[in-house]
Amino acid sequence: MALQCGIVGLPNVGKSTLFNAISSGKAQAANFPFCTIEPNTGMVVVPDERLNKLEELVQPQKVIPTTVEFVDIAGLVKGASKGEGLGNQFLGNIRTVDAIVHVVRCFDDPNIIHVDGSVNPRRDKEVIDTELQLKDLESVDKKLDKLKKLTKTGDKEVLKGIDVLTIYKNHLETGQSARTAPVSDDDKRFIEDIQLLTAKPVIYVCNVSESDVNTGNQWVEEVRQAAQEAKENAEVIIISAAIESDIAQLETKEDRDAFLADMGLKESGLNKLIRAAYKVLGLETYFTAGVKEVRAWTIHKGFKAPQAAGVIHSDFEKGFIRAQVMSYEDFVKYGSEAACREVGRLRVEGKEYIVQDGDIMHFLFNN
Repeated sequence: MALQCGIVGLPNVGKSTLFNAISSGKAQAANFPFCTIEPNTGMVVVPDERLNKLEELVQPQKVIPTTVEFVDIAGLVKGASKGEGLGNQFLGNIRTVDAIVHVVRCFDDPNIIHVDGSVNPRRDKEVIDTELQLKDLESVDKKLDKLKKLTKTGDKEVLKGIDVLTIYKNHLETGQSARTAPVSDDDKRFIEDIQLLTAKPVIYVCNVSESDVNTGNQWVEEVRQAAQEAKENAEVIIISAAIESDIAQLETKEDRDAFLADMGLKESGLNKLIRAAYKVLGLETYFTAGVKEVRAWTIHKGFKAPQAAGVIHSDFEKGFIRAQVMSYEDFVKYGSEAACREVGRLRVEGKEYIVQDGDIMHFLFNN
């Protein structure tokens, strides 16, 4: 399944620098607003050390990791919901992403202009939240108007839709995002077609200076507090876009690892960002492993075996018979599928089996 994250934020907070660093894309990084006019898209390999180990043990013809697509979108300004700046275009571009990566400026640099004249991450967060909420309110009002015209039919689904959308409307009008509205998972079906922007999971990326990347600073704490107050189950991570840019220039893994060690970092900001995206979206990985190919597959937590098979091909799900399953830990411990089979660590699972992160699976299905 393709995972897409939209990188958003005010102008000059480091969005394009971060995008270029993590995706080797060609977005222009310049010291003025709206340098990114068209959305830039980059595909990033999801780093997973388990794939390296499986490659070592299986020695396949090829290895295929799973990927994340990042979309870098023009900076948002106050009034975007009414078309200010590149507002309407910006808002349209993020309707289709799975999660929002909100880059917040948490560094001070007199050489880089702040669109509002000073560094204030809580204010910056509120500006973007407000614009997205206003745009969502517009979408909710339009759908409510359509449903209200159908009330004469007496359709219970229409009446239920009006009730649910009214909850969203009242929630948005109080300055809260749709993702925190008191609505059941089942009732969220009423907003699927209007793709509410603030219903999407959000990751706040605190872009700090190199000196603050290990410890954070007072601005990072402000972002954390604001996210906590909003009760939106957001992830807050610290990244230095400048450091990520330096890492992107290094050719080998050894050089990158040495650079991270010199900076006192255990992992790159990209790794932290991808892990945060998987967490807010409730994703995990299973593997298929054979001499032709070792491959990682992304699924939602809680997927049953037929659903996981369907990620490979819809026919696998429709004709699912059973799955052969080994845990990654067992595979590494015993060294091969044959060895797992010999010691009884290869299991046969049916349609109700819930796939676990790291499972190595083979599917049997009817054509």
